[in-house]
Amino acid sequence: MKNVKKIVLLIALMGTGLLMSCTTIEQSQVIEKSNKVKVVELLNSIESGDMAPVANINAENYTQHNLAVADGLAGFGAALQALNGTGEVRVVRAFEDGDYVFAHTEYEFFGPKAGFDIFRFEDGLIVEHWDNLQEIVTETASGRTMFDGSVEITDLDKTEENKELIKTFVNDVFLGANPDAQITDFISTESYAQHNPGVKDGLAGFGEAMAALAQAGTPMVYTQNHMILGEGNFVLVASEGQFLGNHVSFYDLFRIEDGKIVEHWDTIEEIPAESDWMNTNGKF
Repeated sequence: MKNVKKIVLLIALMGTGLLMSCTTIEQSQVIEKSNKVKVVELLNSIESGDMAPVANINAENYTQHNLAVADGLAGFGAALQALNGTGEVRVVRAFEDGDYVFAHTEYEFFGPKAGFDIFRFEDGLIVEHWDNLQEIVTETASGRTMFDGSVEITDLDKTEENKELIKTFVNDVFLGANPDAQITDFISTESYAQHNPGVKDGLAGFGEAMAALAQAGTPMVYTQNHMILGEGNFVLVASEGQFLGNHVSFYDLFRIEDGKIVEHWDTIEEIPAESDWMNTNGKF
């Protein structure tokens, strides 16, 4: 962490010049690396203070969708400065889908948080970022953590098939487009590992949690899906809706085996009022 303040100071003093100088020195190495590696290195740099991964961000074109962070490279530097060298990062899973990379990460800043980050690349550099953060809950209904479970990426040849399965699931079940849809057409009846801290394992646990929310008058309502990304047997969905009476963003990560969902992780984050946004790009 000792080098984080150094990074922030250089950003403040040099603006986009920091990225340009890093690019001059290491551009060939940056382009040769996979986008997934670049993202993992950038996230880890929040803790390590390594300056080099900053070169993975396009200094002239970087759109920020974290509404608590200002736009551009300057906003990235200000966020580091706010952490004041206290951030901790553990990237648990990382995936690549075309020009997009998404990661599932355990953070420690202003308290422990579970996070999903999505980065979009152009010409080998990051030009856009979305994320979703939730306070970590350690006492969970299933006994599982918000991070444990499978990390192995398989079935690369089934990426599009699995994305289509989740698209149909979200559309028919979460968005209610098909009232006759059977949840057993999507979720395995034999094995369903649940990492949402308030939901037990299995289909019964899922149904019990949804019924409890509805009975309390605070149903979990999905109103729009914005993005579906996947690699092999993992698919991430970014959506918005209502939860406990609040306007929220839902990020759901599913693992699929033999055409059925067998594992689920998620984060739910309240979307602040527009008057509190630090940029004008919107959550999605």
